[in-house]
Amino acid sequence: MSWDSDLVGNVSDELFWDPKVDNEAIAVSAKAGTVTLRGTVGGLREKREAKKAAQRVVGVLEVDNQLKVRLMGDEGRMDADIRGDVLQALMLDSLVPSAVDAKVLGGVVTLTGTVDWQYERDEAEFVASNIVGALDVIDEIEIKNPKPNSGDVQDSITNAFKRNAALDAEGLQVSTDNGIVTVKGTVGSWAERDEAIGAAWSAPGVTAVRDDLTVTY
Repeated sequence: MSWDSDLVGNVSDELFWDPKVDNEAIAVSAKAGTVTLRGTVGGLREKREAKKAAQRVVGVLEVDNQLKVRLMGDEGRMDADIRGDVLQALMLDSLVPSAVDAKVLGGVVTLTGTVDWQYERDEAEFVASNIVGALDVIDEIEIKNPKPNSGDVQDSITNAFKRNAALDAEGLQVSTDNGIVTVKGTVGSWAERDEAIGAAWSAPGVTAVRDDLTVTY
C-alpha cells in the first residue's frame, strides 16, 4: 500500500513538473505498480505525453492510460477538416513517404499505406496526433521491406544492444521469424525498454517487434 501511495504522489509530481501536461484534470491511482490515469486533456499529444511522464517514474510497472481527449471549445471539428490538416502535415514532413494516407471518422484518424521503416510509421503517427481535433490515431501503415536472413537480423540487433550504453545487453534475448522480432528479458526502466525496442526496429527487414520485456526495479 505504501509503495502504491508513493507512486501516486511521485507520478502526480511528475505530471505537474512536465510543462506539456495540464495536470489539473488528471487523477492518478496505483495498484501493485500499475498506474492508472483518468480525466480529460485538451489533445491527443497531451494524452501521450502524460503517459510518458508516468512511465518515467521509478517503480511504475505499467501505465493504464484512460485519459479522454476533450477539445477546448464547445464544438468538435468536422472529419473532413481534420483529414485535410493531417494530409497537409504529412505532406510537409520529409520523413513521411507520400504513400501514407489518412481517413477520419468521428475524430479518429486511421493511417494507411506503406513505408520502408518503422521510424516513418512513428513519424506519421506523431504528426497526426498533433492535429487539433484528432481524438485518437490508429496506425495501419504496413512496412514493405525485403526480409533478410533471420540470423543476420538477430546478430545485428544483438550487436546493437551491446553498443548501446543505455542497455544491459546481458539481460536481453532476441529471436526472429520471417521479419518478426521478439525481444525478451528484463530491463531496469521504461527508458531502457524503449531503447531496446527502438534498436530492434532499426534492423533492416524488420516488419514487427514483439515486446516480451519485463520492467523490474
